Amino acid sequence: MFLTVTARFLVVLDADSTLIRNEVIELIADEAGRGAEVAAATEAAMRGETDFATSLRSRVGALTGVPTSAFARVLERIEPTPGVRELTAAVHERGGEVGVVSGGFHEILDTLAPTLGVDVWRANRLEVADGMLTGEVRGEIVDAEAKAESLAAWAAERGVPMQRTLAIGDGANDLKMIAAAGLGLAFNAKPRVRAEAPILIGDVDLAQVIPLLP
Repeated sequence: MFLTVTARFLVVLDADSTLIRNEVIELIADEAGRGAEVAAATEAAMRGETDFATSLRSRVGALTGVPTSAFARVLERIEPTPGVRELTAAVHERGGEVGVVSGGFHEILDTLAPTLGVDVWRANRLEVADGMLTGEVRGEIVDAEAKAESLAAWAAERGVPMQRTLAIGDGANDLKMIAAAGLGLAFNAKPRVRAEAPILIGDVDLAQVIPLLP
């Protein structure tokens, strides 16, 4: 049996604080007047001080009652990370593909990802009833294990050996995919990730990754 090779290599990024400068859940929480509370909980989760899935369910609970019309305002506030378009363009010029796997939300990423040159993405989905968030997550949560599984699955689908994959992230829930990749990069990272990742990108500029591409 032969695999069809559709990409030379694969780069997979986290979304919040990696692909973009923001934490989307905090922007949505601002709409409920609970941004500071959710920001503190997010920081603890990214440092690996709390279980990610448990923390996410609790933080999403703080979004109860936010109307889906708020997503447009959230999108207006998002800041792409410097160098992101240069990186995705360089990946494509070299015959690679770009994936994003996020503990954030499809409701934002489905609009954002294509504008930044992302080829494939996966995130959580928020439950909605009567045009408002219920405070629940639909389906399985995208956690550390899911991120590593997505990296491996996307590589296999494209006929890319794991040694020709790169994973880039900032939080503790990125460590499994960073470890699984051929090259794992800590970017804008929390202390635990800085300590454990093979390579640290110090500047908040994704163009710094370009020289490391296969």
